Amino acid sequence: MAHPKTVGPDDRLTIVEHLDELRHRLVVSAAVFGVALALCFWQNHLLLAIANAPLPAGREPITFGVTEPFTTTLTVVGWAAVLISLPVILYQAYAFVVPAFAPRERQVIVPLLVLIPVLFVIGVLFAYFVVVPAAAKFLLDFNNGQFNIQVRARDYYSFLSTTLLAVGLVFQVPVGILAVTRLGVITPEQLSANRRYAYVVCAVIAAALPGVDPVTMLIETVPLVLLYEASVILARLFGTPRETPVSPPATEER
Repeated sequence: MAHPKTVGPDDRLTIVEHLDELRHRLVVSAAVFGVALALCFWQNHLLLAIANAPLPAGREPITFGVTEPFTTTLTVVGWAAVLISLPVILYQAYAFVVPAFAPRERQVIVPLLVLIPVLFVIGVLFAYFVVVPAAAKFLLDFNNGQFNIQVRARDYYSFLSTTLLAVGLVFQVPVGILAVTRLGVITPEQLSANRRYAYVVCAVIAAALPGVDPVTMLIETVPLVLLYEASVILARLFGTPRETPVSPPATEER
């Protein structure tokens, strides 16, 4: 399969050429995901140990039925493969759509592409080391004298994966705010003036994230507020849209 040519902003491709480029990038993404899936399945015991680490001491997930150990392991392996292959998949998506943007829009988007994976990784690590352990401890200790509390593997891994993904995506707040300020949609002064409303939105987002207890909500609200304040600072430093220099009018020669 031939590698598609680099598409410039002024190039005009036919539908067949667009579909061929899309097919190539889908094949590359699928191949990378397949390799990541095989590696993760090979190291599935290590992945399960990492996934079980946020649980309180002495707690181990349990399974029911004959097939659940295999299907649950396969689910964890699939999520891990998605996380590993996500940078390549995002790059392929970016490479496919970026020629459609105007030069000014590309000047805004390209620098933010470096910030997106960094903030996503920070959000995932924060959820893994702070949010999930605190939520698991609070929820599993709540009324533990009234219930025979067991941790079902399928439910726990679903909670873990959705929490990691949700918090990683929420940590993209500075990128979105910086993008709209650089595009001139909103100003840093407006962000500062509407700070109280932003705090309410942060609390609502934290309540909508996985984890129904007040401890988890508070832990998730604090970084959201800090991210908003950091976004305001970044918007003041780097968010002012660049003015296009105006060339002086040409003088007529006599």
